[in-house]
Amino acid sequence: MIENDRKKFETKTKNGMKRGLQNRHVQIIAIAGTIGTGLFLGAGRSISLTGPSIILIYMLTGMFMYLMMRAIGEMLYYDPDQHTFINFITKYLGTGWGYFSGWSYWISLIFIGMAEITAVAQYVQYWFPDWPAWLIQLVFLALLSLVNLIAVRVFGEVEFWFAMIKIVAIMALIATAIFMMLTGFETPHGVASLGNISQDFQLFPNGFMNFIMAFQMVFFAYQAIEFIGITTSETENPRAVLPKAIKEIPLRIILFYGGSLLAIMAIIPWKELATADSPFVIVFKLAGLKWAAALINFVVLTSAASALNSTLYSTGRHLYQIAHDTPNRFLKKIGAGKLSRQNVPQNAILTSAAVIAFAAFIKILPGVSDSFALITASSSGVYIAIYGLTMLAHLKYRKSPEFMADGYLMPAYKFLNPLTMLFFAFVFVTLFLQESTVVGAIGSAVWIVAFGLYSQLKFPIKKTK
Repeated sequence: MIENDRKKFETKTKNGMKRGLQNRHVQIIAIAGTIGTGLFLGAGRSISLTGPSIILIYMLTGMFMYLMMRAIGEMLYYDPDQHTFINFITKYLGTGWGYFSGWSYWISLIFIGMAEITAVAQYVQYWFPDWPAWLIQLVFLALLSLVNLIAVRVFGEVEFWFAMIKIVAIMALIATAIFMMLTGFETPHGVASLGNISQDFQLFPNGFMNFIMAFQMVFFAYQAIEFIGITTSETENPRAVLPKAIKEIPLRIILFYGGSLLAIMAIIPWKELATADSPFVIVFKLAGLKWAAALINFVVLTSAASALNSTLYSTGRHLYQIAHDTPNRFLKKIGAGKLSRQNVPQNAILTSAAVIAFAAFIKILPGVSDSFALITASSSGVYIAIYGLTMLAHLKYRKSPEFMADGYLMPAYKFLNPLTMLFFAFVFVTLFLQESTVVGAIGSAVWIVAFGLYSQLKFPIKKTK
């Protein structure tokens, strides 16, 4: 592993970006990367859907997301200079699918950014209801764009503290639940106890279909977990950082998702959780924290800001890569393939931020708001398709001459890789079974077929070996 030792001391990747992230940045970002805003706000809804068996769904889904990360991790370990897994789709499945995945992933991330900036405005208006939403959105976007433009180290530091806030909130919830159970704390719902979880337990308390429906809800709570891999290429020693960050994913899932859900259901019987209020707010209020709602609002605000910060980081680097892989006149004109003096893709980040900024004006345009909701929902299904292509690329990598036998290998890949793809297909099918997601599922299917065919026709022969 002489090459590995040499890479330890390199300060830049082959594409010119500076390795400015430290190990502590990536490890904390990786921990918080598995925690979505939905856990703080939507845990009550998911629990009410299928009761304590929701934990099983979180664990199963988390297992498959971990397996996907092992596949991505194996390829990134082989070539740590690649800051995006999309490059492997281009390399092993051809330029056509790489083109499809690159633009589809960038667009999907843009809509995630639009959704997050909309959420940021709502959370800020909790304290300042008279402030215009569009102004809040533009100010936050400008600040986080600046964070991304200064240096990757500054991005890492800001994201580190955003992540810490989420982690502390969850650990506080679990500690509160343990204290309540040990002291026999009595709430209006009864005594806090693990018995609240096992009482009247059924695997499908609200029917088998509700159990199945919960999978797609939980799946999207894990969406963007692949961001862990994207950040490692800009660390000083990616081959040392990457395996550690990925290996700890299962423990984080068990602790943060399993621990949070168990804590909530131990304090509040799961049958009483069909509420629009955040279970985190309810638990802290029961513990005597009168300003619990304001506290959790602050946590979800930082969580949404963190997601937006990460989106700007990812979209900038993906657009930069697209500009290099499949250059066109527009990308060349705006300089999307150039780096700034700080070795960050400045123009690509600013272009992404400018597109995300349209979210600030969508609500005031008649008829556009509904279309935005449709496109956002459609992007979720496209995300699944990209995950599936990533797993196919991994299978191709394993059979290629570049395969690194002493690398960070995905275990039992011949069985677990196809099984992971089957799970992704299952989640995609569930989108067609629910009224709230079926329109988005149809939209994503149309995009995958139409843009997929266009991409193949645009690049019919050219493939990278």
